[in-house]
Amino acid sequence: MNEPHHHDHAVVSHDSDMRLVLIALALISAFLVAEFVTAVVENSLALFADSGHMLTDVSALALSAWAIHLASRPSNIKWTFGLKRAEILAALANGVTLAAIALFITVEAVQRLINTQHVTGSPLLVVAIVGTAVNVVAAWTLAKANQSSLNVRAVSAHIMTDLFAFIGTAVAGVVILATHWVRADSVASLFVALLMARSSWSLLRDAGRILLEATPDELMLSDVRTHLLEVPHVLDVHDLHAWTVTSGLVSLSAHVVIEDHCFSSGHAPQVLDALQACLAAHFEIEHATFQLEPAAHVTHEDGLHP
Repeated sequence: MNEPHHHDHAVVSHDSDMRLVLIALALISAFLVAEFVTAVVENSLALFADSGHMLTDVSALALSAWAIHLASRPSNIKWTFGLKRAEILAALANGVTLAAIALFITVEAVQRLINTQHVTGSPLLVVAIVGTAVNVVAAWTLAKANQSSLNVRAVSAHIMTDLFAFIGTAVAGVVILATHWVRADSVASLFVALLMARSSWSLLRDAGRILLEATPDELMLSDVRTHLLEVPHVLDVHDLHAWTVTSGLVSLSAHVVIEDHCFSSGHAPQVLDALQACLAAHFEIEHATFQLEPAAHVTHEDGLHP
């Protein structure tokens, strides 16, 4: 019986990502408490907006850590790919929460633009400066994680959005101190909401493509078919599909028509090896399933895909 393949480098990556995400989680959680207290005391929507986003950051980081834990579990007979898609589901959830918070902040900001409320500029500026420093450290920490992972990209998007949001909050604080134009607080909040919406769309789009098993953006199936047809003894390629299981793991399947004598001469296994080597060399795809067929087999297949 063949021994299962163990990808030790993947385990190391998961462990490293977990550690980095937990460090960022501790930093953001500590700052969230301080910012929320300041927002309540100063009645600042910009700080409420930032603390609301920071709350989604805390949730996103916690969810990301849990997803990394699930994704590191080995596959079994029920979950043949393991729970690797947990990272994609976490990214999708983070995208949804970003969109919801962005909508809430937008509504509140518009209301405060119409009905202004007193806001003190000094606390805005102080909290924004501290928040910028905290998010720079958190972003630097997450930059060491695996950036090819959509899950890691999702939490990094949260952190980077906060970083730019704090810059906007600092500007609002300076404007209020210099001109007493308190609507700057609401304008900064709209800036935060815009950044959230942008990050949300990116995450929802990428997670949706993976969950709906779209062909990866970087892969042209026409190029794949061309290269496979160049393998000796291959006559045709059909039912060609490629999809992403999770970030960095692409799978492919295809029906490959080969010359009839390959079956009678026992040469089919060599053709299969050549097909696998072709994919690995040209497209770095290692997980592929080929169905080798004689030319006459096409009459037994209905509803063929391209």
